[in-house]
Amino acid sequence: MGARTSPPESVCMLRWAFVFAAVALIAGALGFSGLAGEATDVAKLLFGLFLVVFVVMVALAVMTGQRLRR
Repeated sequence: MGARTSPPESVCMLRWAFVFAAVALIAGALGFSGLAGEATDVAKLLFGLFLVVFVVMVALAVMTGQRLRR
C-alpha cells in the first residue's frame, strides 16, 4: 500500500487557506489606509437594504398565504 500523494481534500483545504490569507491581508491594508470608514458606511447601507428586502419578502409570503420553507 503506497502513500497517497496530495488527496483532493488537502488541496482544497490549502486553497481555502490561501484565499483567507489574501482576504486578511487586503482587509488589513484597507484598515490601515483609512478606507475602513467608507467600507463601514457601505456595509451599513447594504445591511439596511437587505433587511428591508427580507421584511418585504416575509410580508408578501404571509399576505399570499405561502408557507416559508424550512
